[in-house]
Formats: sequence, structure tokens, C-alpha cells
Amino acid sequence: MNSDFSRIVTLLRKERGLSQKQAALELGVSQALLSHYEKGIRECGLDFVVRIADYYDVSCDYLLGRTADRKGATLSLEDTMPQMSADESGDLHKTNALIALNKKIILNSLNIIFEILEETNNKGLASEASSYLMVSVYKMLRYVYSANPKNPQAMFSVLPEMYSGLSSALQNVIEANMKCISSGKKTNGFDGVESMSAILLSPDTISKKYPDFAPALFNLIRDTEEKMKKII
Repeated sequence: MNSDFSRIVTLLRKERGLSQKQAALELGVSQALLSHYEKGIRECGLDFVVRIADYYDVSCDYLLGRTADRKGATLSLEDTMPQMSADESGDLHKTNALIALNKKIILNSLNIIFEILEETNNKGLASEASSYLMVSVYKMLRYVYSANPKNPQAMFSVLPEMYSGLSSALQNVIEANMKCISSGKKTNGFDGVESMSAILLSPDTISKKYPDFAPALFNLIRDTEEKMKKII
């Protein structure tokens, strides 16, 4: 059993506010055995995977980390293939499909982020979060724009040799401001978030509140964390 299983079953139990003892009783196993499953010390059989999937109303694929969607839905290149023209084929077809898929994942995830920001009703957090994302877009634009040295750099006022370091520094400052605001502290002329209840989230609440966008966000999280783990 992969490490995702132990992490996910623990998350699902805590999300429901269940004690390990209560969950074990309702699942028909000992607390010690459930503890071993949650810690990844022991592997369970297929019958228990099915049982716990029914218990938490999720798919077996979700429990095993095969999909980021609780009901087993997936996002793949095939989801975007119908958008491609009939004369496209081979590598070009795959590249365009990949771009369309990533665009869908990013835009749907941003929809959730901005809706959450609206619910917090905090001008500072919304402003700083937007600025952070704008800088990210700016950096990507300059990387792509600079791929061809013949493109006129007069479009930008910051030198090509400096934009990468300066934009990263700006993002660090923005991130520090966001941490202060989200913890209730005033910074950069903005008041801190008064009530953290607006940011009370879980995978379950996200799935229910944003059913059309949640699969994309969960895929973004999974793919990004898989890339992070490869760095370690």
C-alpha cells in the first residue's frame, strides 16, 4: 500500500471529527489495527479498502492516491482532445492538449482561490494575493518573451538581468504581508483578517462548495507536491 493511503484515511477521520477509537469500532477493526493502518505500519487487504471507501463515501482510487477527486473523477489529456482541430496530430496535438489541460487546471483553481478571498472580505488579503499572482504571470511572460532575443525589451522598464531576482524578492515581501494579514496582524496599511472562520476549509467543504472546480484544484495540489517530493 502506498503512503497516500495512510495519509488520506487519517485526513478523512479527522475531517469528520472522529476519534480513532470510534472510527475503528464502526469499521469493525481494533483501534490498534486502525492506528497501524493510519501510520503505514501495516497494509490492509482489499476488503478493508472497499469498506473504508464506503464508510467515508469516497472512491477506492482516491484512497490509493490514484485520483485527487473523492468520487474518482480524473483530469487527463483526453478531456481536452475534443478542443483540438481535426488536422492536428502527433506531438503538436499532444502539446496543445497538455496546454489546454493545464490551463483548465490553473483557471479552475484560481476560481476557488478568488471565491475564498471574497468570503474573507479582507481588502488586504485580496490585494496581496492578487499581487502575488500578477508577479507570477509577469515572470512567466518575461521568460517566454525573452526566449527570442530579437524581441524588443523596451516593452519592460526593468532590465532583463534583474527582473528574475527582483520579482522573486517582491513575491517574498508579498508573501510575508499575506502571512501577517491572515494571522490577524495589520501590515502595509491593511488590517488583518478579523475572523478566521471565513478561511475554515477542508477537502470535503471544498468539494461541496466548488464541485465544478474542485477536481482541478486537487489535481494541482497532487501534481505540485509530487514534483516537490522529487526535489527532496
